[in-house]
Amino acid sequence: MPLTQYYGTGKRKTSVARVFLRPGTGQIFINEKKFEEYFPTERMQATVLQPLQLTGFTTIYDINVNVLGGGVIGQASAVRHGISKALLQIDAGLRQKLKKAGLITRDPRVKERKKYGQKAARARFQFSKR
Repeated sequence: MPLTQYYGTGKRKTSVARVFLRPGTGQIFINEKKFEEYFPTERMQATVLQPLQLTGFTTIYDINVNVLGGGVIGQASAVRHGISKALLQIDAGLRQKLKKAGLITRDPRVKERKKYGQKAARARFQFSKR
């Protein structure tokens, strides 16, 4: 019997998550660490589990994630995005539910670049008339 596997790529800020779903018992591993170990706060754990709880697939699939870049909040959002896209491969009928919750759309907000001759992206040096 061939191993069934579903894949989704999630992105947020500079974080990229490669998510693999396989039929199993609901275990989640992120960068070969247990999910609770990698994302210690409840807020980050809730972010990652959101698409699974919304669709009711919390204990049906084992999830293996490789995530890199950015900070932990961006990584948690990237994993959420990747899980959502992988769930769409399983059942395209979930699209309406995931779309309504805003889980399919990639969040385009990224840090604005610093401008030359200035202090930061928008901050300016104080202007002196005389």
